[in-house]
Amino acid sequence: MIDPSYYKRCQCKGPLKDKEGNPVLNADGKPKIGDIGLSCPKLSKKGHGSWYLYFEAERGEGNKRARVRRGGFAKRDDAKDKAKELYAEIMAGTDVLSDETCGAFFHRWIDKKKSLARTTRHGYQEHVDNYLLPHLGHIKRRNLKVRHLDKMYDAIEKENNRRILHRLRVDELQKARDAAHQAWVRAAGYANRERRRPLRRAFLDANAALREGKKGLRKVTSAATMHRINDTLSSALAWGIKREQAFSKNWAQLVELPTATRPKPLVWTRERIEHWKRTGEKPGPVMVWTPQLTGQFLDFVKGDWLYELWHTFIFNGPRRGEMAALPWTEVDLDALWLRISQQIVEVAYELYGEAPKAHSVRTVSLSLESGDNLAAFRAKQEKQRLKWAGAYVDSGRVWTHENGEGLHPDWISRRFARLVELSGLPPVRLHDLRHLAATLSLLAGNDIKVVQEKLGHSSRQITSDTYTSVLPEMMRAEAESVMAVVPRDVPYSVRTPLAIPERAWQNGLAVFFTHGARQPDDSWVVGAQAHPDSDLLGVISLVGRGQDDAANGAVKWVKDHCTANDLELVRVESFSALYAEEQRGDFSFTRFTVARSEEAPDLDGWTLPTGLPSSAGRVTKRPPKGRRKSM
Repeated sequence: MIDPSYYKRCQCKGPLKDKEGNPVLNADGKPKIGDIGLSCPKLSKKGHGSWYLYFEAERGEGNKRARVRRGGFAKRDDAKDKAKELYAEIMAGTDVLSDETCGAFFHRWIDKKKSLARTTRHGYQEHVDNYLLPHLGHIKRRNLKVRHLDKMYDAIEKENNRRILHRLRVDELQKARDAAHQAWVRAAGYANRERRRPLRRAFLDANAALREGKKGLRKVTSAATMHRINDTLSSALAWGIKREQAFSKNWAQLVELPTATRPKPLVWTRERIEHWKRTGEKPGPVMVWTPQLTGQFLDFVKGDWLYELWHTFIFNGPRRGEMAALPWTEVDLDALWLRISQQIVEVAYELYGEAPKAHSVRTVSLSLESGDNLAAFRAKQEKQRLKWAGAYVDSGRVWTHENGEGLHPDWISRRFARLVELSGLPPVRLHDLRHLAATLSLLAGNDIKVVQEKLGHSSRQITSDTYTSVLPEMMRAEAESVMAVVPRDVPYSVRTPLAIPERAWQNGLAVFFTHGARQPDDSWVVGAQAHPDSDLLGVISLVGRGQDDAANGAVKWVKDHCTANDLELVRVESFSALYAEEQRGDFSFTRFTVARSEEAPDLDGWTLPTGLPSSAGRVTKRPPKGRRKSM
């Protein structure tokens, strides 16, 4: 336990005295004037001078004495409180004698972090240079407290307000420039030359004003960025505590920041596409195509040099740096797999090769179509190799330009954005294709763990929370499955009994549709057909409240028929959502799959297969000879 001493002193000047109380004289014999703060006669008066504390801490290296002094307190009690605080910090291992500033500590910390990935180090360095040093760099490390961090984030938010106003002014200047340009263009023609001159002058002035207004324009520091800054600071403080007890607490963990919500991926539905076409606004920063839109994009880029790359992004969901670095030595076109074990990262448009994180190193299985695509691209490369001859760049990469030169990750993103723009499809980013790949895989019925392994995530939670969105097809399937759980007894009247003709059965299964229509008296009539142009298989009528009741009445009708005729209802699918919004209240459409119980195949007479059917009986496409050789 320390035993502090407390004393009072001031900044008064006066004649100095030696230890015996005699005046100290200058060379000319006059009294020497200096600081008399400890012996000032006014110290006995209330409010004059400040309180100081002093104590001896534990001796340091080489038995060196450690004297702790603090001062400037208005009251003795304040000095006592500070002494208790210092004692607690010493017990926690903090070096209270260090005069190192936070700025010097941050530089020392980032220099010592030898194992950081290049992109992580670049992000840390940006946070240190742009935020931590300007706001915290001057503070002594020993004095850092959570209040200093609060002031930093308050200053960032205040600066954000200025940046937002600046952006609003730039938007106004942009609109004025565009309006001036349109007015100038509309006045085209030799006959309007006199009127065009002032309009051209107005456009040039508006353009100059826009250029001037954009000077100093900076991005707004979002809540997500503030959280990342705080994570960087927390990492630095944790390192200081662990390595040298430089801080008594990790103050970054006590900061309260604005909530940062991860943008939820949204699907380009028909309504959202119409809104985008009308206003040019995206509903959210992260958008995902439907399977139909995905097919349209693949059809559009069929003739592009990198069609096979876009196909890989859509169905396998790799990162752009992983594809830019992929060598042919990590692709097996015979076994249909590729191994992602390296990546190219971009820092300030400079390229660096790095190994991915441990959980991102993975082997991705390829479909037959994907394998054929890679074989086709390899063949295209070989043709270009002959065409370019000695000028061909033998990079060894899978994805290259026509001359064999490797792709820059940022160029891949810009090329994809340009193709999307040319296709006329609603915009998505290249990184959004990872969301699309995950969503398509889930739509196909794959487990989330399989999707996690494909994308190279450390946990399935990340995959579920970040890279999956809900397609309308999945929503409809979920809605129908929930409705099917609760049985509904909807009374109906049979007009024509249901009869499934023999020609409708194939391999013990029959598929037919029921379609209902609301009548003028608000009753419903539901008919069954095997094909759009075939005769009715049966008709019922019912009094229902809407589309759901009509569908439930049809389900009960078919179930009753199956029970009476020893049939099995295998599947029920509702397609009522395909109707236009204004028609959904008046029509219903449902597909049924029914099986004959006695004709259902079983294991009788089978032994476990030991081989595949002969090639004549197979329907799957064999790999072409061009990709049988492993690359």
